[in-house]
Amino acid sequence: MTKTVTVIGGGLAGCEAAWQLARHGVQVRLYEMKPHKRTPAHHSDMLAELVCSNSLRADSVENAVGLLKEEMRRFGSLIIKCADETRVPAGGSLAVDRHGFSKLITENIKANPLITLIEQELTELPEGNVIVASGPLTSDSLAEHIKELLGGQQLHFFDAAAPLIAHDSIDMESAYFAARYGKGDADYLNCPMDKPEYIALVEALRTAKEAELHGFDDKAVFEGCLPVEVMARRGENTLRFGPLKPIGLRDPRTGKGAYAVAQLRRDNAAGDVFNLVGFQTHLTFPEQKRVFGLIPALKNADFLRYGVMHRNTYIDSPRLLNPRFELKSNPRISFAGQMTGVEGYVE
Repeated sequence: MTKTVTVIGGGLAGCEAAWQLARHGVQVRLYEMKPHKRTPAHHSDMLAELVCSNSLRADSVENAVGLLKEEMRRFGSLIIKCADETRVPAGGSLAVDRHGFSKLITENIKANPLITLIEQELTELPEGNVIVASGPLTSDSLAEHIKELLGGQQLHFFDAAAPLIAHDSIDMESAYFAARYGKGDADYLNCPMDKPEYIALVEALRTAKEAELHGFDDKAVFEGCLPVEVMARRGENTLRFGPLKPIGLRDPRTGKGAYAVAQLRRDNAAGDVFNLVGFQTHLTFPEQKRVFGLIPALKNADFLRYGVMHRNTYIDSPRLLNPRFELKSNPRISFAGQMTGVEGYVE
């Protein structure tokens, strides 16, 4: 058995890889470039930072991602264990206290005697057995080294994160807690809009100023997580059939439905921070405050974190990796996590 393995990247995949190796008695050198270097999407110095949503999606074994979670639990997954211990109400989904989740994983990794955490950016792969789990936010220098190693083969897409809002700044006279279709607990905060309010929001999104990002265009975004302004430009009703879908969300105080409904989900255990669900965005910060403030319940919203767009790097795994995720041309090098081309925290 290999005595020492180098794992590059302290995200979800890197921490899980290090943890599982240590469980099997393998010494691990875990490299993480934070806190010395961050990307624009990073906000914390802790390991396993969730830069986008705080939801790990559905938790029922009746669907694929829920079944995968249960399999991971049975295999002793550190990530799922910490997610279960820091979960916040989110209907049928497994959502976590963003800060608490990362803190718990960081504590577990640092306390493991077989894992040495090295806070340093690697710009090239070291000798010996290596697991590359640097994720979609791989630093430019390391990404370029990997690209050269793979003969110039590297791909990317653009992804975005949604804003976080202080709960006490939400106008609760214009919002209500409810569960869609009455299923589960009333865990989501709903912000209804009538037709004129919705049309005004869509028009503002279509013309709002976007932040500058090198190489960005609408064709390069991930279809499963489109910026809200891109969706608005695809048609007047696109958002009403997407993140602002009003079906099954009647106001419990009046029994009435709405033309469109924006939803927020708890982002921490205290319930004082909420995530604006489905509002991943590439707008400038002032435009986010102006445009999202057109939603009546958010007219005085205090944005604790604005949404950001970031470039996600990945490799052509089917062509480059074998079934064990080892590099076909050099089996001492393995890849894990979103760098392999999968999308999602659990994946």
